[in-house]
Amino acid sequence: MKAELHPSLSLLEDGISEYTFAGLYLFRKTYNYHVAYLPIGSDGEQRLILRGQRDGKKFYAFPHGLPPETELRLQLMSEVDYIKGLAERFAEPARAWAENNGRIVYEDRDNFDYLYLRSELATLEGKKFHQKRNHVNAFMNNYEYTEKEFCAEGLKDAYYVLDAWRSERDDDGDYHSCKEALDRCADLELCGYIVYADGKPAAFTMGEPLQKGKTFAVHMEKAAGSYRGIYQFINMAFAGILPEHYQFINREQDLGNPGLRQAKMTYRPSGFIKKYRLYPVGAELPAQLVPTEQFVVTI
Repeated sequence: MKAELHPSLSLLEDGISEYTFAGLYLFRKTYNYHVAYLPIGSDGEQRLILRGQRDGKKFYAFPHGLPPETELRLQLMSEVDYIKGLAERFAEPARAWAENNGRIVYEDRDNFDYLYLRSELATLEGKKFHQKRNHVNAFMNNYEYTEKEFCAEGLKDAYYVLDAWRSERDDDGDYHSCKEALDRCADLELCGYIVYADGKPAAFTMGEPLQKGKTFAVHMEKAAGSYRGIYQFINMAFAGILPEHYQFINREQDLGNPGLRQAKMTYRPSGFIKKYRLYPVGAELPAQLVPTEQFVVTI
């Protein structure tokens, strides 16, 4: 379905990292994604909708916005436990409707995408990045390093990094999705970058454009071994080789992980790509959700 889905998803203006063909394909098993089209209006327009399941709860997601305020919208919402991944521009006008129809709009903070200025990550200039520069300098001063872009060439070295990363953990994490991303990197049009330290593959990063090339989303970043400063180095180095038309780098969500949230915040995000959920009044909610009282336009 790539030829069918990729063009419209790549033109979405919201910049939500999950709404790419690669994002849906690589995590199709995690969320049991099903895809359908919803006819909107009399002109034959078709709007993509996603159905999935997580932790025993069913959901719909609407990358192109909620269906019109008709019985159909209520019918769809009655079929699932919640609506997820709603972009900010769709959430604000939906709030009043939701309140009148037994639903509540919630900010999904754990799934906000972190947005950074590419120019800042590429240079790490200024006092606020002092500690990051120290880590980068430690890597550059302690190891002989090389770096290059990859997809077909260098893939075996990226597999080496991924397997080494997995061997250092107590769980698989997103290992299987990362492996499939490497397997199908050309088909999925993912861009990769790999760093070598003392002649050995040490880290790789991989992602794709969003928002018509305004933003680059980093979907995967893995390192092997205990190279001091390796993550800070590859973060900076990759931002430095991205073309200047990428104004922002989207480094995805923290999923409510305190350590990951702290790490992402230390890079001083320029903003967030906010996401929202709709739940029926009285529904059992995940702990991180809070009712939304106001909406602030983000970058």
